[in-house]
Amino acid sequence: MNKLLLKLILTGLVSTAMTSAYATPEDDRKSLSKYFETRFPGVEKQEFANGAYAYDKIGRESWEAIEEFPPYEIAIDDGHAMWDKPFANGKTYKDCFPDGPAIAQKYPHWDKKQAKVITLALAINQCREANGEKPLKYKKGSINNILSYLSFESRDKKTNVVIPEGDEGAMAAYEAGKNFFYTRRGQLNFACATCHIQNAGNQIRSEILSPALGQTTHFPVYRSKWGAVGTLHRRFTGCNKQVRAKPFKAQGEQYRNLEYFLTYMSNGLDLNGPGARK
Repeated sequence: MNKLLLKLILTGLVSTAMTSAYATPEDDRKSLSKYFETRFPGVEKQEFANGAYAYDKIGRESWEAIEEFPPYEIAIDDGHAMWDKPFANGKTYKDCFPDGPAIAQKYPHWDKKQAKVITLALAINQCREANGEKPLKYKKGSINNILSYLSFESRDKKTNVVIPEGDEGAMAAYEAGKNFFYTRRGQLNFACATCHIQNAGNQIRSEILSPALGQTTHFPVYRSKWGAVGTLHRRFTGCNKQVRAKPFKAQGEQYRNLEYFLTYMSNGLDLNGPGARK
């Protein structure tokens, strides 16, 4: 039995029936889903796409009020303008993404040719660079506008991360993301799972901790703390800093693999980004 599987068993994420063999990604997904459905009975599965507001009734009231006049609307409009605006060579994002703007459900995915996980943010910058444009910064600024627009256009699409069968590189990336999620780090010796599985629903300071299930569906998000829309990798960075660990580079291999694992865990949930959070 590998050490990671033992961790999952000890935290109740998989049953002892799985101890005779390594868990597959689908085993992981089903176990995580079952864990949250058991821990929060009565909460519909799709509700987990709303983060802590799936079970934080008081916080949900404030959130629903904010969503009546969402602070990310300007980002969506600016992102729409970016989508339509020609590059210096006359081409647009449409030339890179011919299926149109409703594409967020296709990311992240494993690119066999590049031998790495491609996130939507990375694909945007690869498009820009292929057309002679400067890449956008990955945590703040204009990247959030185009991501907000694409996420908004992709609302109600099902999360659908694919791990190609028999592809060792894709499986290695998934396992690396999974290991990252369950590995303790920093001076506080916390793993992502410490807050978002073991303590999901518990209070830390004034906030209710969100569940790992559905965690990627609503990004990018406008956070009141930031006063702006920010990317998923900006949030990863903040989490690492909060446990007093050195953060990794946004869109670096570590965070892309983590996004690959986390998004796979939410397969089947509807996308509902961009979102608003405290």
